[in-house]
Amino acid sequence: MSIYRKEMLESEMLKLLSEAVSEMKDPRVKKERISFTRVLLSNDKRYADVFVSILGSDTDIEETLEILEKAKGFFKSYIGKNIRIYTIPEIRFKKDRGIEQSIKIQQILEKINKEKKGADESEKEGD
Repeated sequence: MSIYRKEMLESEMLKLLSEAVSEMKDPRVKKERISFTRVLLSNDKRYADVFVSILGSDTDIEETLEILEKAKGFFKSYIGKNIRIYTIPEIRFKKDRGIEQSIKIQQILEKINKEKKGADESEKEGD
């Protein structure tokens, strides 16, 4: 399988998963807080690692991941109806920590900038 075809499948699956979550009828799922960030398809196309970013507390995140795990069949059938592919991959949801990490980095940078400004001001007062 060419890399181009694999990337096209990953991109299409990402779109379909986003559509599918908006069509879910489970009232526990807060659709506006769920974002699928990327899909990584295995070389044999048997597994799709789906990275999910969920806004909320840790308990909300864990609960939402459990709901998504239980709805794997729904997502798999949704993909099967919309993509012509020999075998529908087994979906494995994984928490995407990218957004959390970027927020932490931003906070650290802001703290460093505040400390630097404080040090610069104290140097000016000392002159």
